[in-house]
This record gives sequence, structure tokens and C-alpha cells, in this order.
Amino acid sequence: MMMKITAILTTMALLLCGSVSLKAQSTGSNSKPKDMYELGVQGGYLFVAGEIDPEFGYAYGIHLRKATDYLFSLRLDLMMGNAKGMGKDGSDLWDFETNYSAATVLGVFSLNNVRLDRPKKKVNLYAMVGGGLNMFEVVEYNTPGIVFPRTGSVASEIAPHATLGAGVSFRLSNKINVGFEHQVTGLFGQRSDLLDGLNKEAVGGATSVAGDLLHFTSLQMNFNLGNPASRSEPLYWGSLGEDIMSSIDEVKKRQDTALADTDQDGVIDAIDQEPNTPANVPVDTKGRTLDSDKDGVADYKDLEPYYPPRAGERVNEDGVVINPIAGPGGGVTEERVQEMIDEALSQYGLTEPKNNVAEWFLPMIHFGTDNFTVKYSDYGTLASLARMLKSNPDMRLVITGYTDKTGPEAYNTNLSYQRADAVAKHLVNQHGIGRGRLVIQYKGFEDALVPSNSSYMNRRVEFRVAGPTDVEMDRPTGLKPGGGDGY
Repeated sequence: MMMKITAILTTMALLLCGSVSLKAQSTGSNSKPKDMYELGVQGGYLFVAGEIDPEFGYAYGIHLRKATDYLFSLRLDLMMGNAKGMGKDGSDLWDFETNYSAATVLGVFSLNNVRLDRPKKKVNLYAMVGGGLNMFEVVEYNTPGIVFPRTGSVASEIAPHATLGAGVSFRLSNKINVGFEHQVTGLFGQRSDLLDGLNKEAVGGATSVAGDLLHFTSLQMNFNLGNPASRSEPLYWGSLGEDIMSSIDEVKKRQDTALADTDQDGVIDAIDQEPNTPANVPVDTKGRTLDSDKDGVADYKDLEPYYPPRAGERVNEDGVVINPIAGPGGGVTEERVQEMIDEALSQYGLTEPKNNVAEWFLPMIHFGTDNFTVKYSDYGTLASLARMLKSNPDMRLVITGYTDKTGPEAYNTNLSYQRADAVAKHLVNQHGIGRGRLVIQYKGFEDALVPSNSSYMNRRVEFRVAGPTDVEMDRPTGLKPGGGDGY
């Protein structure tokens, strides 16, 4: 018989471990932290609630518990005990003694783990339900004068059972907790009323009202098994929101790292090829210190940042040419200035000679289809134009709007004006440029850069230094009220 019971208990233990293993595999290795097992020892009061008044009984056992997630865990209980009872009135003078052992698999639900509190809990409330197999033997003692004399014992029985319970545990450390719990067990089938030895089918018409229930109230000492360096405490001691909030913190940390700009140059460290440039130093889109004239001296150190040396010329540490190649009279000749302008123009495919040094080459900006909103990507270009205007207070700027060749001519005329007007507003409102220094002109889809009707290159605003004869064009007559007003 003992071999049979041992085999049953071993099988149930294997089923518990297998269930936990399969649960961990199905959820994925990264779905939750690896946590410890709990091994508990318990002892306490055992009694049978039946037709005979209970006396003091005792029971002891061990359990193994494993969390499957923050709310649910599986537990295997092994328990042995002894319960007694004794009759007290004239018609019920018998007593009994029941030896009981059981193996039970329980599903345990944490009741206070649905809040998103981040600190670990010090108290764990739980309820449990499960079932298993038990073996019991009832010894009945005959007492003189009883109505239904009984002598002897009920043979050892093996029966299935169901168990309900609830408890509370108190965390002492990351390895130890103590608990108090109560379990109620009921048997199935004809054995359900045999725990106190009095069967429903009693002799002489005596019957039981209901089946017997076994109660076990216990104190526990529980130990967490595992290395704290590689495993967390069982998840029912953590918070359901702790992992979520930790993940959010990690995302924020990674985001802060990804968007960090250590040298405050406007280029994040992730793509900054010079992450330690001095403060307020102009850099390119990869965070590299600008060297506009390619003379080897950074712009912020270069006293002539836009003066590229010619072949054979050398510069000093301040970026100044120390052996200028010049014509008669020394210095930089007008021809050299014109040569520099032509070199700049040639980078854009513009090789037409420029005889007037006032005709500086200025950038252009582009717009979306049927749109006159200045794009954020062009703010830097407009900021550069504003700096140029502030450095040359007598200079005026012509702003000319264009469109592509789609849509009616009158509509494109209005749209080209609105684009030029939007740029002028930006320079006035964002950079404080006087409106009188800006000359708005518009040409609709005239002077297309690209033959294509809908080319992005044609949807543009161009800039040039205004001459004495440049005047602003009147606002289109067909433009609706409000279009282009409001500085």
C-alpha cells in the first residue's frame, strides 16, 4: 500500500514540475523574469467536521510552489496528520481516530497583486483551489451503552478529493517568509462520509446530514530556492506594475541615451562624428566642425572662413593666407574676387560670368504641392539669410515665388505670391528683419528650372540682392482676402 501511495505522490510532483516548465516555455524566455521556487514546511491543527464532535488533532507537511505569472502560481502539497472525535451525549457515545495523508495540486491566486504599485509587497494575500488523492484509516472505539455498538476500524481507503483554501504570508527577507492559512477538503464518492467512521448508510436508520469535511489550519515557514543574483523573488512578491514600469523606465533611458547631445551642437550623439565640439561652434549635419573654405582651419577659429586658398597659397593657424598670390599692387584683386564667385557658381552648374560682385549667389527653398508653408528643414537657410542681412544693414533682398506648371495660370500666380509672402513673414516675425528691406516678386510658373510640369524643383522661392531699380510687385488682384496679410 505504501508503495502505491509513493508512486501516486511522485507522479503528481512530476505533473506539477512539467506544468510549470511548459508554462514557462509557452510564454517565452523574455516574457517575465526568472524567479525562484518556494519550499514551505507547515504544521497545525487538523479536525474533521462531521457528525461527531472533534477533538484536538494535528498535521504537518511540505509544499513546493512556483509562480507562472504575477497573479497565478502552482503548488504541490504533501501532508500527513491525525484527527480525533468523541461523542458527548447519551445517544452518541462513540469516538474515533483518523490517520490521514494526502497529495494535492493547488492553483494559487494572489489577491493583492492587481495594483500597479512599484515597490515589492510585504504582505501577500491569496486564495487557492485544487484537488488530489488521499489515503485515510479510521479507528473506531466502542464505548459501553451506545445505541449502535461498533468495534474495530474502517479499512485504509484511497479517495480523490477537492480542496479550497486561503492564506496570508509576511515577507521577512528576499529568501524567507512566514504564513498562516486554512484549507478545507472534501472527498468524492461513497467515501465522502467515512472520515469520522459514521457512514450515511448507518445501521438502524441513523443517517448523516452531509459528507465529512477535513479542516487544516497551519503556520508555515517558507524559503525561496535559487540564486538572488540570477533569479528574482517569486513573482507573487513583486508588483504586476513593477515589470511594466521598469520596462517604461528602460525605454525612457534608452530614448534619453539615443537623443543625447553631449556637446549641444544640435546633432545627437548617435550620429555625431565629433561629439565633443566646443559650445556654440557651427557644425554640419554629421556634427563635424565646419570648415567652409576647406583650408584646414575650422570656421570658428578662421578669421577668413570663406576665403579658400588658391594653389600654392598657405594659411596660418587663424586661417589667413600668409603668401597671397596677387597681381600688381598687392592684396586680393577684383579678378580674384570674381574668380571666387565663379567657383561658387560652378558648384551649382551656373557658369555664366558674373561681372557685378553685388550679385551674390543665394540659396533657394522649395515647397510641397499646392502649399505655401515654409518647411522646418528650411529654417536654417532662412536664418543664414537673416544673418547676412543683419551684417549688411544697407542691403535689400528680392524674394521671388514660383510654382510648377500644374493648375490654372491665375491660381499659380496667387500661389507664387503666397510663397514669397510666407518667406517674407518668416524673416520679419522670426528674425526681426525690417519689412522695407524685403522686395516681394512672383512669376507663377514662368522660368521653370525643370521642363516637367509637376517638378519639385519648380515649386520654389529664389533670393537675390536687390538693386536700385528693383521694386515690389502689387498683390495679385484675384487673391482672396487674408491671403498673404498679417505681419
